[in-house]
Order: sequence, then structure tokens, then C-alpha cells
Amino acid sequence: MQQALWASEPEILQLADANIRYQSVFLLDHQVLFEQLLESIEWQQDIIQMYGKSVAVPRLSAWYGDSNKDYHFSGLHLKPKPWTVLLDNFRKQLNEQLGCRFNSVLANYYRDGQDSVAWHSDDEPELGRQPCIASLSLGATRRFSLKHKQTGQTAHIDLAGGSLLVMKGNTQHYWLHQVAKSKGCHLPRINLTYRTIMTSGSSS
Repeated sequence: MQQALWASEPEILQLADANIRYQSVFLLDHQVLFEQLLESIEWQQDIIQMYGKSVAVPRLSAWYGDSNKDYHFSGLHLKPKPWTVLLDNFRKQLNEQLGCRFNSVLANYYRDGQDSVAWHSDDEPELGRQPCIASLSLGATRRFSLKHKQTGQTAHIDLAGGSLLVMKGNTQHYWLHQVAKSKGCHLPRINLTYRTIMTSGSSS
């Protein structure tokens, strides 16, 4: 695995009630890493209940982490798969560079522009009051949108392959985020969102 590039400072997003920074070039050879992750991760398509109906989540995903770091969101209860060597190497690198202690990662596979994730905040109880979330993107560029819960202010970042987005502090309290469908995108993307599970929280 290529080492992270920190020759230039990450861009700090100037948004109220948020602590977000974006590094457009973080990993070298990200397309090679994309292929390795595509083959090594145990992808699955989860089913959630919406308005009394079973609905397939519009992307594939997988939850990896330390053995006791379960995660609950959108009515799902995820038990972690054991770390792969590649995912664990990413974790160690991010822990060192960011000063965090990540113990889990949610991997998402967007097969094309029809896969998406709706507006939400990563504010589940087991993430703690001020979670640090590091999001690595590989493959196709997709637009990441933010919306302030109170003012309605919006912001957009095109997350490029090999980039790193870090959200900290009160960001999840005040901001929603999404990756909307994109008719113009026909290429796949993998997103690794590293997290720290503080407790085994209940479903939210």
C-alpha cells in the first residue's frame, strides 16, 4: 500500500457548526487499491423496513472491526467481520496521521450512479457525542452534499478517487449529508468510513 501524501495542507471547509477537512490527493495508486478492495471485501445488500415494506439499500456494504464493536443504524444491527490486512493497514495509517483510535469501518460499494445514500447524520449513540469519521474514496468521483439542520445552508464536495474527507466535533449534530444518485456516472466507487464505536448502542 502506498503511503499517504501530506505534502500539502488539507482544505478546511468554512462552514458554521462544522469541523470538516478535505484532502483531494491522499492515496497513490488508488485504482489498484480499488480492485483489491472490490475482491477482498465481503459485500452484501442489506434490507431495511420503510413504511411497512422491505426495501433493498441502494448500494452494497460491509462492516468490519474489533470483535465487540456492533453498529446499529436505519434499523440494522451489524456485527463486525474480522479485519482484513488491507483494511487494518488503512486503519493504522489513519490513526497515526489523524491521532484517532478507529476500531471499525463501514465499507460502501456504489456500483454506478444509481447507487446512493440518503440524507442522514452519523449520530448513533455508540459513536459518542463528537465522533471523528474519516472517509476514504476510491474509484469514480461522486458528489458529497451537506445540509445544515437548522439554517438549510448547503455545501457540495466532489470526492475524487484517492481523497480523504474527515468530519469531527459538532458536525454530526448540525449537518446532514448524502451522496445523491447521478445519471451521468457509470463507474463504480468504494467508500471506506472509519469510525470509533464507544459503546454497543441500541437501534436508532
